[in-house]
Amino acid sequence: MYSVKRLLVMLACVLSFSAMAEENIAVIDVARAIFSTEIAKQRQEEMQSAPAFASLQAKYDNIGADMQALQKEVEGKAMTLSQEQAGEYKKKMEYLRADMELVSRKLQAEIKELQNRIMQELKPKALEAIKELVEEGKITLLLQREAVISATPDKDLTGKLVDRMNKKTQ
Repeated sequence: MYSVKRLLVMLACVLSFSAMAEENIAVIDVARAIFSTEIAKQRQEEMQSAPAFASLQAKYDNIGADMQALQKEVEGKAMTLSQEQAGEYKKKMEYLRADMELVSRKLQAEIKELQNRIMQELKPKALEAIKELVEEGKITLLLQREAVISATPDKDLTGKLVDRMNKKTQ
């Protein structure tokens, strides 16, 4: 009786392995594919060259330069500063940090908004292209790349998705 159960378990394992061998499994990183398309790169370049974004970026860079200059000034005068002067420098540095944080949040909000617009624009085309790739490749199981620990490059459809989407958006 024990050996029959053991035989059945072994048979089930062999059958499941052979069934898995017939599966055509692939992985894909949809977000990476979308943001790697030519249209997404074009949208990013457009945003970076827009006057409002360029102005924010310049302001961020200027604040960083002001902070470095103030830091060097403080280091140079560290031995001769009174407590009151040191407090003034500290206050100036805190104001600059607050300004930099505000500008940084504005830049991040602009970038996030652009990413959302790109996703909205290209997601339907991506889903259509994925469907085509699955049908053409007779894929029986498609997994998100982030959910997979290891996959061989030939199982990753991300590059093919980028190519397909570039053709669809021209």
